[in-house]
Amino acid sequence: MKGFYFIIINLLLLNCLTAQGKYLTKEGYVSFFSHSIVEDIKADNNQVLSIVDTDTGEIAIQLLMRSFMFKKALMQEHFNENYVESYKYPKATFSGKINNIADVNDLNMEAEIVGKLSLHGRDKEISTKVNIRMVKDELILSGEFTVEVADFDIKIPAIVENNIAKTIKVSFELHHKPYK
Repeated sequence: MKGFYFIIINLLLLNCLTAQGKYLTKEGYVSFFSHSIVEDIKADNNQVLSIVDTDTGEIAIQLLMRSFMFKKALMQEHFNENYVESYKYPKATFSGKINNIADVNDLNMEAEIVGKLSLHGRDKEISTKVNIRMVKDELILSGEFTVEVADFDIKIPAIVENNIAKTIKVSFELHHKPYK
């Protein structure tokens, strides 16, 4: 019986050691905004999964395309069925690295994230600035960047091409808690 407890205690310690420096959120926020002469289109997603390893600076983000909520249901339907084809490409992911993460403290500081954004079956290298800070036990990342619709092979029908911007602004705010 002592051997059993020894193994359990060692497994728990090993789990604690490997979880050090890792922060997770399942309720991160990502939005996108399209401004055109015809209309503005905005969608929000509050079900973003993100994990950051503060020891290495590695970050991984994943979201379901169907989790974007629009002001108008018809916009949401067109987004999922006609543009991003969420039945065929259900997820968008980002994997990369946060530079100078070792310098993070409770002050709002700027860092650079470099990595690969995968969307609609296409990959694109992204480099952007991010505001990063540690508040109590939360690691908070926020920022924005732009993406070109054409980079991800998203086809916009000619009849609505004036309704959708060619460059889309993406904003994010991710409140990570220690991963246990």
